[in-house]
Amino acid sequence: MPEPRLTARFWVDAYLARLRLHDIPAFVVHHGDDTAGAILIKLATLDGQAKAFAREWNLLDNTRAWKLHATGPEQDVDASIHRQRSFDPDLWVIEVEDRQGRHLLEEDGLA
Repeated sequence: MPEPRLTARFWVDAYLARLRLHDIPAFVVHHGDDTAGAILIKLATLDGQAKAFAREWNLLDNTRAWKLHATGPEQDVDASIHRQRSFDPDLWVIEVEDRQGRHLLEEDGLA
């Protein structure tokens, strides 16, 4: 029997709340499907650079982890995100802005 999963909307709301607790600004750039939309996190370090992270399944042990999707100049990362959205209209895009590069994705409960 498959493990129950949180809806995308529930996860996004919880993630944004956790970021607020750490005074890390973040906002929804694109609202995807509330139930099963994939989620992409863009981290802008406010120096012209950015990274994008996507959650991926590890089929060997049936776990999820955040993997680096794109990195480099912010406009290049934005172009990569735009391409991803062009073939996945259900995709959520969350932008996190933090000069220190904090995104909290490594914390328990966020994989």
